[in-house]
Order: sequence, then structure tokens, then C-alpha cells
Amino acid sequence: MNGGTKTMHTTATPAPARTTRVPALHVLQRLPVTLLVLLVVFVAVYPVVWIFLSSLKSSVEFSSSPMWALPQALAWDNYARAWTEGHMSRYFLNSVLAVIPSLALVIVLGVMAAFGLEIMRWRLSNVASLVFLIGIMVPIQIVILPLFTVYFKVHLLDTRLALILTYTAFGLPLVVFFLAGYFKTFAREIIEAAIVDGANIYQVFFRIALPMVMNALVTVALVQFFFMWNDLLVSLTFTQDPDMRTIQSGLLAFTGQYGQREWGPTFASIALAVAPTVLVYLLLNQMVMKGMAAGAVKG
Repeated sequence: MNGGTKTMHTTATPAPARTTRVPALHVLQRLPVTLLVLLVVFVAVYPVVWIFLSSLKSSVEFSSSPMWALPQALAWDNYARAWTEGHMSRYFLNSVLAVIPSLALVIVLGVMAAFGLEIMRWRLSNVASLVFLIGIMVPIQIVILPLFTVYFKVHLLDTRLALILTYTAFGLPLVVFFLAGYFKTFAREIIEAAIVDGANIYQVFFRIALPMVMNALVTVALVQFFFMWNDLLVSLTFTQDPDMRTIQSGLLAFTGQYGQREWGPTFASIALAVAPTVLVYLLLNQMVMKGMAAGAVKG
């Protein structure tokens, strides 16, 4: 006590540390789902890893070791042989020159057609939508022979233009149908507000509609890229010249060239063929997930 005042000393007891304990029962309940997810990931990832590891094996390892064994020494020269002796550089370039223009045409024409069919009101728009819908139902195997005859008559065989026209024609209906679903749920109030502010139809398309469907656009572009890059039927039918082969048809000839004794360069060429699709998906997977999620909510 000092001067009539009483001082009280209180000892603050530290609060017990909050611990987050997951009940063991909850872990056991989620265990089957976790194991299933791990199994799916393993099934999806293991083939890619196995191809890459096999591409680094020597010819002796293929004949003396099991197929699932790890490479004893990294034979990077398999990639050099695949790129030069197997002519994968030429096939890779042919695929790029055929796929990139086709993809650009499909995306540009598809988003413009979907916008015109769903946002704009004009006569015969329903008929045009029906034509695109019928295009989805026509399998490519049915028209491959008539197309071959037409391309032969107009001298388009063994040209990249034949591949570009075919990829664009068969990819466009699906892109239009997919993007039309996005534009169908598009808020009309946004467009009306833009028109009231003085925007014309081109400004509405480029400044409002196009940015809002960008995730969906990336999703359909990725799907079309997988189809075009991995195509074998169209490229094998319309390009007989070895100098015009794409990477998939060239891969088929590459296997026949080396037979059973040169599996190292063969797996290296397969890895080179798969690498662009894996790389593109890793770069754009976030936008693809957003586009698919948005489509699921809107649908």
C-alpha cells in the first residue's frame, strides 16, 4: 500500500495454444477419396514420365532390362538422333505451320459467329445455328473420301492448305456451339448500357464481349489444339509427300525406319511429339479450369 492506493499485480496466464487436431475418424472417412485421387493422378502422370525415362535409355538397356526399369545412363543423344536422323525437326515445323493458322481461324471465326448468332438479331440466324449444329454431328470419317477427291481435283493434296481447311471446317462447329452457350447467358443489360453510352457493335464485341469470354476461349482453343496436334487421319490421308508430313504421321514412319532395335530415338521422338501438348496445358490450365467452371455454372 502506498499513499492510500493499492496496487494489484496480476499475473497474466498465457492462453493455451490453439491446436487444430483433425479427428482420426475424419481422416479415415476421407482416405478412400484421397487414395482414388492419388490413383487417378498416377494413371495420368505415369505414362508421360515413363515415355520420358524410356527416351533416355540406350539400345542395350531395352534388350537387357525390364521396360519399367530406370535408365542407367542418360542417353541424351537419342533426342539428337530423333531430331536430325528421324527428321523430327521437319515434321515439327510442318505441324506448327498447319496447326497455328488453323487454330487462329477456328477461334476468330468461331467467336465472331457465336456472337452474331446469340447477341445480334437477324433473319435466318436460327437456320445458321442449325447448320453449325449439324456440322458437329458429321463424323470426319464419312467425308474424308469426298474431300480427298475434291482436293485431288483442285490440286490441294500434299499442301498445308488442305490440312488448314479441314481442321478449320471440322473445328468451327464445336467452337461456335460452345461459345454460343456462353453468349446465351450474357447479361443483356451490359450491352444495352454500352449502346446507350454510344458504343457501336464492334466496340461492344471487342471491348466488352470478347474479354468476358476469354477463359472460355482459352478452353476451346486448348481442346482444338489437342485435336489438331494429335491428328493422324487427316494428315496421313492428305499428305503423302514425306516432306509434308506432320509430327504424328512422321512419327509413324519414324517407327518403321528404326524397327525394334532403336527404341531410344523412337521414344525420344514420342516425347517431342507429346511435349507441346503438356507444356500448353501446364501454362493455361488455370484459365481452362475457370472457363470450365464458368460454363458449368452458366449451363
